[in-house]
Amino acid sequence: MCVMLISTGIAHFVYTNGMTMMLPEFIPFRKPMVYFTGILEIAAAIALVIPSCRFVAAIFLITFFIVLLPANIYAAYHHINYEKATFEGEGLNYLWFRVPLQILFIVWVYLSAVRF
Repeated sequence: MCVMLISTGIAHFVYTNGMTMMLPEFIPFRKPMVYFTGILEIAAAIALVIPSCRFVAAIFLITFFIVLLPANIYAAYHHINYEKATFEGEGLNYLWFRVPLQILFIVWVYLSAVRF
């Protein structure tokens, strides 16, 4: 989980424009939000390996994964390819992969850090 979070956190800085497209226009400060969430993912990854921080990090991550799901749904609906920053993504078929993956992440964090 830590490696995945660090990788996706770094991706917020590499694919900033595409990840900004994943947020609806009405959300203010979209680009700073992408940077901020990247920092949060990296910080949460580090916190997971610190025993005294593990539980709080896990609760944060479970909430974070739930809160991020609408952005993934929005991106799929609008065919956003965040790596290329285009509207040529897989579309709604992507959700058949992403929603179960999001659930897996939640269960993974819960079993490894909350029930630990």
